[in-house]
Amino acid sequence: MISITISAIMPQLRPPPCPTQQNCVEASHLQLWVLYVCLLLTSIGAGGLRPCVVTFAADQFDLKKSKHDQSQSWNFYNWYYFCMGVATLAALTIVVYIQDNVSWGLGLGLPTIAMALSIVSFVVGSSLYRKVKPGGSPLIRLAQVIVASVKKRNVVVTDPALLYQNREVDAIILSDGRLLHTNQFR
Repeated sequence: MISITISAIMPQLRPPPCPTQQNCVEASHLQLWVLYVCLLLTSIGAGGLRPCVVTFAADQFDLKKSKHDQSQSWNFYNWYYFCMGVATLAALTIVVYIQDNVSWGLGLGLPTIAMALSIVSFVVGSSLYRKVKPGGSPLIRLAQVIVASVKKRNVVVTDPALLYQNREVDAIILSDGRLLHTNQFR
């Protein structure tokens, strides 16, 4: 966010304005590279943040022990998705209006300031969060499932008790002590 805001503010990192839309100066190779690197950094940041927010929030609720936490988790997710919708609406209306009618620097600077404030609030409140350590690599688990499903694609299961169970490996992802089996995806 900082890099793309700086590229919008500094005149040497962007092509000059072209009010007549005729005989405009194209962006130089350096300006294009700066733009592409800024967009890459922004997409990596967003891609690294968005999937983690929901799972981190889920770690804050102890759903196995508390019915109160179950209702609070639904309340949290309702507010989370409502706020994401409002933020998207604001980004597509207010921020775009500021970019078109005031300046790109201010239009990109406001979300950058909001992101900086959110990082500060996250760091200040980090002592209050429940931190759950991850249990193993999800990529290894995914690879195990893919290999097992390919190897056993023609096997007919008559007794669900014969399905794979490993209490030690699955202890972290079990709900109520046992993985539930379903015929939903057959």
